[in-house]
Amino acid sequence: MTLQQLQYIIAVDRFRSFAKAADHCGIAQPTLSKMIAKLEEELDVRIFDRTSRSVEPTSTGSRIVRQAVKTVQEAARISEIVADTRQGLSGAVRIAVGPSIAPYLLPGFIRVFGAECPEVDLTVEEMRLEGMMEALERGAADIAVATAGHASGEILEIPLYEEPFWVYLSEGCRRRLPEFTPEQLSHESMWVMKEAQCLRESAFSFCKARETGRRVYEAGNIDTLVRVVDENGGFTIIPEMHLPMLGDRQRANVRPLSGDCLSMRRVSLYIRHDYVRERMLNSVAAAMMKVIPRRMLDQALLRGPIRL
Repeated sequence: MTLQQLQYIIAVDRFRSFAKAADHCGIAQPTLSKMIAKLEEELDVRIFDRTSRSVEPTSTGSRIVRQAVKTVQEAARISEIVADTRQGLSGAVRIAVGPSIAPYLLPGFIRVFGAECPEVDLTVEEMRLEGMMEALERGAADIAVATAGHASGEILEIPLYEEPFWVYLSEGCRRRLPEFTPEQLSHESMWVMKEAQCLRESAFSFCKARETGRRVYEAGNIDTLVRVVDENGGFTIIPEMHLPMLGDRQRANVRPLSGDCLSMRRVSLYIRHDYVRERMLNSVAAAMMKVIPRRMLDQALLRGPIRL
């Protein structure tokens, strides 16, 4: 039994296809199939049931794959420990970022991190919350950036920043008011970003405060929401770091929130509980901190490095 064989069965379990798994591993399919068959022969157990339409792990195979994931991850940490002790930071880091956070964090982060850690192979991918937590658990991502409150037994959470929300109003709304409360918005149509749970929760806190419910429309991103409001009236909720992306005329349509409602989102870093690359994690956090306004940053993060 070799680590390479374990990596192959992990890939087959992930893709449920020998051809796709072989392509992912960068080898020919017959070679991958032969290596897995050899492992099954050595263990005297069938790991996968193969049919013309699908590949599924057997009940014993599922248990073997789960243990293989742990074994491969632990083996990789030996190299990670060594890499973290070298003078120059090197190796690879894979980061998953939520789609409602990525537009404000990634452009500056990639520039800063690339300049400060040129020897690190950086991979960044936008993912929905469920996908990034699953990627962390199976070792497909090293660090995730998402809204707060999703830690678990396997996943640790490190608070990163708190970002206020603002109301973006159409020009037909009462722009003369310096700020808005839910009651003052009770007769406007509300537009909500579908994939951003933090924005939905903030918007729905307005719904609960209103006497009469209104329809909630869903769009795919904040730029779309702003354009929808410009064309159709009503209002939406936008994070503060979106304000620089507005035009001068649009900036006149922005007002702060007040009253008893959810008016900010908390964003955190997430890692597996057994992540060992402390220097890498702190380098990633430091680069992000240079992009995020200092007044938003978590105070514990400002006081010193993250300790694992």
